[in-house]
Amino acid sequence: MQVNFETIRTCLAELRTEHLPADNRTRAAVAMILRQCERDLEVLLIQRASHDLDPWSGHLAFPGGKVEPGEEPRQAAERETEEEVGLILAGGSYLGYLGEFSGSTLPVRVSGYVYGVSGSEVVSTQSDEVHDAFWLGLNELFALERQITATVSFGGGTHGVPAISMGRPDMPALWGLTYRLIMQFRATCIFGF
Repeated sequence: MQVNFETIRTCLAELRTEHLPADNRTRAAVAMILRQCERDLEVLLIQRASHDLDPWSGHLAFPGGKVEPGEEPRQAAERETEEEVGLILAGGSYLGYLGEFSGSTLPVRVSGYVYGVSGSEVVSTQSDEVHDAFWLGLNELFALERQITATVSFGGGTHGVPAISMGRPDMPALWGLTYRLIMQFRATCIFGF
C-alpha cells in the first residue's frame, strides 16, 4: 500500500486514542508535519536551542509548545509552529490526531497532531528556542540501522533509552516524547517498515 496523505488521514481517523485524565501536568501540543517528495514522505524536525533553563535544551523535537490559557491544544500546535519555523498550518492539510502522551521524566502531557504540506514549503528558524529545522525522509528515519539505544541524562542519572540516530556526530539522537509520537505514527500509518 502506498503511503500518502489520504492513507494517513484514514489511518489516523481509525486510531482509537484515550485522553489522559485532567491533572496538574503542563499541557503542550506539537505538530508532526509531513511533505511528499519524489520518492518518500519527509518529516519536519527541529533541534531546540541550548538554554540552561530548558529541560529539552538541544533535543530533537516537532515544532510545538505550551498550551496557553483559553487555547485548544491543536491551536497551540499551529501557533507554535508558525512562531518557531514560519509555517502557517491553520489553512493547511490537517491529517489527524496522534494522541496524548505523558512525560516520563517531567510533569507534562503532550498532544500530537499530523499535517501535510506541499513539497515546496520552506522552513527557517523563527525563534530563539530553535537552533535548526530540517526535513528527513521517513525511509531514512525508520531504517533499521538508525534504531539504537541512546545514553541520555535525566533525573540525576544516565539511562539507556530507545532512540533514532540521525547519523551525524554533531546531532543528538531522537528520543523521549518525540520518539514515542514517531513510533505511534509508524505503528498506525506506515506499512512495510
